[in-house]
Amino acid sequence: MKVTAFDIAQRFVGLRELRGKKHHPLIQWGFMLCSWDSDTPDEVPWCSAFAQVPAHLLRLPRSKSARARSWLQVGRPIVDPLEELRPAYDVVILKRGGGEQPGPEVIEAPGHVGFFAGLEDGHVLVLGGNQGDAVSIRAYPVERVLGFRRLKG
Repeated sequence: MKVTAFDIAQRFVGLRELRGKKHHPLIQWGFMLCSWDSDTPDEVPWCSAFAQVPAHLLRLPRSKSARARSWLQVGRPIVDPLEELRPAYDVVILKRGGGEQPGPEVIEAPGHVGFFAGLEDGHVLVLGGNQGDAVSIRAYPVERVLGFRRLKG
């Protein structure tokens, strides 16, 4: 049986931040995989912390950083997305926020990362954490894509 990073991430769909002073232990573990403190609140942007979990469990390359754009330096770039992309070990890195955004060469800028879940009507489907304060699959305009990276294969 073959288990992919996408398979593991999918198991957490619906996981949400906890309200109040409690914080979700899986999100906090993701932050610990980024060398952050175990008491990091789950209100801190956690998309990269979530992506660390499936990668760590499968011993795949990972950024070890809570910065979403750090994933632009992990694995191998996917040159021809329409030919190569598949929901398995592929991550998608996006611009975050409105207005003018720097390109993929700027790692220290706002971003978002998740696992590639498909393409649909000019949108990329992303299975990721911190999407509406939960793990979910959400569509983003392809114009926001900074890059796709393959973690294995």
